Amino acid sequence: MDDEITDDSEEFDDVEFVENVTDCPGCKRPCGHQVLKEKKAGTGSNFLLKCDECDHIHTVQIREPRPVTIPFLLSEGADTVQTKIEIDEDEVIRIGDIFEHADASWEINRIETKTGNSRKKLSANRIGRANAVRSDIVMVRLTLTRGEFSDSESIFVERDTVFKAGSIMEHADERWKIRAIHTGAGRTMTGRVVAYDIKRIYLHEPPRPREEVTYNSPRERRQAWKEGRLGDNPNPVLPEAEKSGKPKQQRLERRQKKRRL
Repeated sequence: MDDEITDDSEEFDDVEFVENVTDCPGCKRPCGHQVLKEKKAGTGSNFLLKCDECDHIHTVQIREPRPVTIPFLLSEGADTVQTKIEIDEDEVIRIGDIFEHADASWEINRIETKTGNSRKKLSANRIGRANAVRSDIVMVRLTLTRGEFSDSESIFVERDTVFKAGSIMEHADERWKIRAIHTGAGRTMTGRVVAYDIKRIYLHEPPRPREEVTYNSPRERRQAWKEGRLGDNPNPVLPEAEKSGKPKQQRLERRQKKRRL
């Protein structure tokens, strides 16, 4: 182990660190330079440099980038506001960049040139307008289904909030079951999805626990099933008294009528 550490140390000792690297007009490539003179000029400085390779002496002007003002459309859910943000003119802006503004995080989702053409990236001094959406809080659309009726609503959550298909969630003081989650890749009924990848969540009323109820007669049970108090059961169990075709009470009444005749 000691030998390996010694070898690594020797390799680092052989590394030559070059300072003040910039393009040399004489060598036509980046080289190290000596600073012969520095003079303040406006917001920057003028440097008189001597190339370490060819001894060529030349001047380099370094200036702080000039800020430019870019119109931004900032969207948070259904609300959109227009504002202006200062950015260094030489900064390159890309789709997906996240920046801080007004105590919030924003993600750039559209960049336009001064002629209105869309670009994936652009220097700040060439941007005509940019759009951004709130990135630390995202809007999640919901479809709430009760029986045959559905409503659409939306909620705002932190972008890293995780939703699990099949679980129970609370919304508007009610409990709902997450039936499915729709993402950009399709709909899933299992697994977990983070909020910023969700297009829509489908919610259904959770199944209600069945109450243990005792019925005094087959007729009462039949009526309870018709009223939906026994839950969804397309093939209900037929009471024993009805399997022969008619309830026992009806058969007795028919016999009594025949005797009277």
